[in-house]
Amino acid sequence: MTKFDEVQEVLNKLRPFLQRDGGDCELVDVTDEGIVEVRLHGACGSCPSSTITLKSGIERALVEEVEGIVEVRQVF
Repeated sequence: MTKFDEVQEVLNKLRPFLQRDGGDCELVDVTDEGIVEVRLHGACGSCPSSTITLKSGIERALVEEVEGIVEVRQVF
């Protein structure tokens, strides 16, 4: 399984929580340096708390569950 697939698997576990609040996220890229790039959609794209969701939710889960991931960044 590739790093991209591992990250996608974790995001699929988190997706129902985002969708419950009217949002979603799309995996854009996973770099060789361990940086995950995601695009937030729907309510998550314009929510003032999206940075907290990104860092405290998505990033924390990915760093814990996928070896080598160091950061999650939002791309537009």
